[in-house]
Amino acid sequence: MKDLIRYVEQKNAWYQLFDKKPNYLDLDKPADRQRIANIIDSELSPENLTCDGELSIAQVRARRAVLVAVAKELLKFDPSVKFYEFN
Repeated sequence: MKDLIRYVEQKNAWYQLFDKKPNYLDLDKPADRQRIANIIDSELSPENLTCDGELSIAQVRARRAVLVAVAKELLKFDPSVKFYEFN
C-alpha cells in the first residue's frame, strides 16, 4: 500500500499549498476513498495523462504505471470503490 499512501500524501501536500481551506484526503473515510478513485480516473483520462500531448511516450507510460499501481492498491484496500477509466 506504499504507492497509495505516497499518492494520498502528495495530494494532501498540494491541497495544503494551494487551498485556502484544505480538504484533505483520508483513507479511513469511505467517501474519501471514492474521491481518490475519482481523482485517479480523472488523471487517467487521455488528455490529463498525456498533458494534452505534451509528454513523451516514456513519461506517459511512467505516469500511467504509477496511477495503475495506486488504483490497484486502492481496490485491494476497498473493493467497493468505482472506477471508470481504470479497468
